[in-house]
Amino acid sequence: MEPKPRRQPLRIVVPSRNDPLLRELTEGIGGPLGRHTAPGIVTPGFFTVERVLILLTTAAALVAVLVKMPCRTGGWTAPTHFYQACYSDWPVLFDSRGLAQGVFPFLTPDAAFEYPVLLGLLAGAVALLVPDGGSQERALAYFDVNAVLAVLAWIGTVIATMRMANRRPWDAAMVALAPAMILSVFINWDVWAVLLAALGMLAFARSRPVLAGVLLGLGAALKLYPVLILGAVLVLALRTGRLRPAFQATGAAAAAWLVVNVPFMVADFTGWKFFLTFTGERPAGYSSVWFAWNVLAERWGQSQADSGFINFWAYFLFTAACAGIALLGLAAPRRPRLAQLAFLIVAAFILTNKVYSPQFVLWLIPLVALARPRWRDFLVWQFFEVLHWWAIWMYLGAQTSGGSAQNNIDAAYYVWAVAGHVLATAWLMSQVVRDILVPARDPVRRLNIDDPQGGPFDHAPDRFRLRRRISGTSAGEAGTRTSTPKEAGTP
Repeated sequence: MEPKPRRQPLRIVVPSRNDPLLRELTEGIGGPLGRHTAPGIVTPGFFTVERVLILLTTAAALVAVLVKMPCRTGGWTAPTHFYQACYSDWPVLFDSRGLAQGVFPFLTPDAAFEYPVLLGLLAGAVALLVPDGGSQERALAYFDVNAVLAVLAWIGTVIATMRMANRRPWDAAMVALAPAMILSVFINWDVWAVLLAALGMLAFARSRPVLAGVLLGLGAALKLYPVLILGAVLVLALRTGRLRPAFQATGAAAAAWLVVNVPFMVADFTGWKFFLTFTGERPAGYSSVWFAWNVLAERWGQSQADSGFINFWAYFLFTAACAGIALLGLAAPRRPRLAQLAFLIVAAFILTNKVYSPQFVLWLIPLVALARPRWRDFLVWQFFEVLHWWAIWMYLGAQTSGGSAQNNIDAAYYVWAVAGHVLATAWLMSQVVRDILVPARDPVRRLNIDDPQGGPFDHAPDRFRLRRRISGTSAGEAGTRTSTPKEAGTP
């Protein structure tokens, strides 16, 4: 019996050579890395890709702390924390939800908490780590402890993204250095859901669907959005005919979610469902398309949309978007990658949802790094997200106190900032859709790479595909080319 051939080291993609924007920017410092180098094959010494990404994330975290320094030194008080753009939910909830007085969400009777169970348990557990002292000192300590833990989750997300990226580990630098990540990571606990979603996708990429489902189910117990990734898994399962991984992941996710939630449903159903009640009854949240609609309606003297109207149309539009994404996944000339479908589904949820908090952008950053790893597109999108981040604080400052006129922005400009965020996200979605329809555009699919995050679907043949004839030629024949010979030799 002959021994199996030894797998050769994988030559990784060089960002300065592969990405058009980075290639141009490196001209001033000597140009892209030479073609006779062998990244991923030659031992790099201490500065491996993973260690460099950790250093980049740590440096970005220090900048994120500097953004919050005005509030760390002066306290979190309205409207100052809005005008100084250093607002965080952590110290505000620490005082307003009784965490400073020993209230533990979902364990203390009659303690309403407007977040899912696992997030409430996280908030309460961190409060136990805060030492005794004055109210301001304890609020600052609560922020600092959460910030340290959030940085660890951020680093974990970067490493998970890197390990999913196959030949493109440097794409995880988007997660490490994203301006919106720096500005929003310390607002709320969303980075923990982002970490669980990334770990769930990594487990699926390694063909461990049960573990992936458990991680995604835990993520849904923290924030809803990680469970949406299972929609992408289902579409790929239908296209490949490999349904078992989808059933395993979905069943494990449901089991994990139930294990976390059922004890609290039984102990205090009213307290447990407060999150659902609050979400259903609340009006349009700041920065959603529905809130912008109501702002314009008020200015034009028209009636505003109530929560019932918004709930119906938000669910309807999201369902319609998911149906369209499913049809795209089943009819595309080549099976889409998992990250592409996951990004489209989560982005559709963000755009149609009745709430868009500034930290929700964190949900998309790792998915963008995997679905559309082009720095020019990424930075254009980030520009509008940062613009919205600034606008929401100036608008909230005016809404909460009136404030000084020189610090306020008119509602019309705020609506324009919301529109910029919406249109930039929709434009990025259109780029991913184009990559799906024309697989040769996809920068990930080079050198026989199929789907680095696909796990059991990677290189799987189609078993079910919606076909449509266009000018006598099947749509599949128009876009099955993955790379030209020149592209195939360019890492």
